[in-house]
Amino acid sequence: MGPGSALRLSRTTVEYAVAILPLTDLVSYGRTKHARTYRGHPETSMPDPAWSLHSRLKEDTIDIGDLPLCKVLVIKDANYPWLLLVPRRDGAVEIIDLDEVEQAQLMTEITRVSRALKEITKCDKLNVAALGNLVPQLHVHVIARRTSDAAWPRPVWGVMPPLAHDAEEVQNFISALRRKIWLG
Repeated sequence: MGPGSALRLSRTTVEYAVAILPLTDLVSYGRTKHARTYRGHPETSMPDPAWSLHSRLKEDTIDIGDLPLCKVLVIKDANYPWLLLVPRRDGAVEIIDLDEVEQAQLMTEITRVSRALKEITKCDKLNVAALGNLVPQLHVHVIARRTSDAAWPRPVWGVMPPLAHDAEEVQNFISALRRKIWLG
């Protein structure tokens, strides 16, 4: 079975990596303290026990659940449908701080969340970015943009003061997201 057939048989990046790389390569590419957490089924959780969410992110978001690698959060700002993916890896500041398998899993989760957000919001454009200038913990923004939003075509930061979510609307949004990204 070659790499192409492994990809057709499997839709997840981790299964693909396990199918094409010998176990020794998987361990040598990854930090050995985490290697055992993703050798099993790829949809099982990959948490780092030493990890905790940065206080600023706790304050500014609503937690909607965990994918295998990332915590998924909604930013408390109704001006834009805005999600964060935070890899549960202690000390990760940059994407390059993740090993190659975790980087591939991050991309899989970004894609899953982006597709769901685009389908739910019917947005004109998605903005996906990992900046971290104010919060040093690695996190990826996934923002649904419309040509009619107040910040268009500029970045969303600092254009409008945060707008509180309507409780019912945000719950409906979170429920739809959880269904689309397989959280419930």
